[in-house]
Amino acid sequence: MAHCFISVLLITLSIHLIASVGAGAGAVYNIVDFGAKSDCQTDAASALLSAWNAACHSNNPATIYVPNGKYLVGRVTFSGPCASNKINMQIHGTFVATSNYATLGRVGEWIVFDKVAGLSVYGGTFDGFGSGLWACKASGRNCPNGATSLTFRNSKDVLISGLSSMNSELYHIVIDNCDWVMVQGVKINAPGNSPNTDGIHVQGSTGVTITGASIRTGDDCVSIGPGTTNLWIELVSCGPGHGISIGSLGKGYNERGVQNVTVKTTMFTGTQNGLRIKTWGRPTDAFVRGVVFEHSVMENVQNPIIIDQNYCPDNKGCPAQNSGVRISQVTYTDIHGSSASKVAVKFNCSPANPCIGIELQNIKLTYSGAQPAEASCTHAGGTASGFVIPPSCL
Repeated sequence: MAHCFISVLLITLSIHLIASVGAGAGAVYNIVDFGAKSDCQTDAASALLSAWNAACHSNNPATIYVPNGKYLVGRVTFSGPCASNKINMQIHGTFVATSNYATLGRVGEWIVFDKVAGLSVYGGTFDGFGSGLWACKASGRNCPNGATSLTFRNSKDVLISGLSSMNSELYHIVIDNCDWVMVQGVKINAPGNSPNTDGIHVQGSTGVTITGASIRTGDDCVSIGPGTTNLWIELVSCGPGHGISIGSLGKGYNERGVQNVTVKTTMFTGTQNGLRIKTWGRPTDAFVRGVVFEHSVMENVQNPIIIDQNYCPDNKGCPAQNSGVRISQVTYTDIHGSSASKVAVKFNCSPANPCIGIELQNIKLTYSGAQPAEASCTHAGGTASGFVIPPSCL
């Protein structure tokens, strides 16, 4: 049911975006004309804002043009609503954050788009210069949390196409409280040991599609937070990283649930997890339902298929409590490859709210390439069909 629903959703989203992109470029605002310099020393934030304001106040479609070169960019927020219902940001150059991690790291965000409708961001490279902050965290010193490189908030009809994000201090791309967002052909790159550098994080949003992404990072390649509905993820390669994760959920009591999610045609290489659902071990009224995982390849993945409802970092705030997140209607189809651990399928569900309606079909996971793997189930119920290796424990 979720699969059929999201297929219709994807077609509808494509029509939305094609109509939007086809509106034409209109006036073109070159950031160099507003004082930007590609010397990697002069802060181009004010020039970018001036170009944005000109485009935003236009009554016609408008394009902000960023030529080749490296541009130092401080924290900047592109705010709407705009008079123009179609703004293209065409980026050929590279935006570079300051190397002083205390500047952005304590603010929490680098580049933000807020309350914008009909936005397209094409190309470009965003270099968050996060290595200094990662080293600070590794040393155990008192460090700022870090800054998300790109945030899209309270916006709709957004296209993010062909951009590259590297070395973000924190999350690379966050989609928060948005409707109808297409993320296509993005490349995300950070070392496997870079902390909390999630590739793409989606929360409180509906109608988001992520397709054709290559993600190498130090945390989840894609993380799915509370309030996410009608999400489609397809043709994503992940590794290094922590996999594609729904959650963590249930940190707050009045948290919104996650529903109608499809993840298909994905590749995981040397990751900590493959397909994961993760919830806090504490009371909540959150839920996960209507999830389809299909056509995934695992290569030396520590936990290819995992539901963990006993997440409790540092054993603070949740020891000996049961997760209140209700997990139901989760389907795994055509998942195959190799597990780096003996237990390739693990459903560790809540005793108070057992997982129900889990379906396994055509699963073939081996341990270290050839040895038999195992499955482990706790408080989980469902069905298995076709060939299922390791044998189902549901």
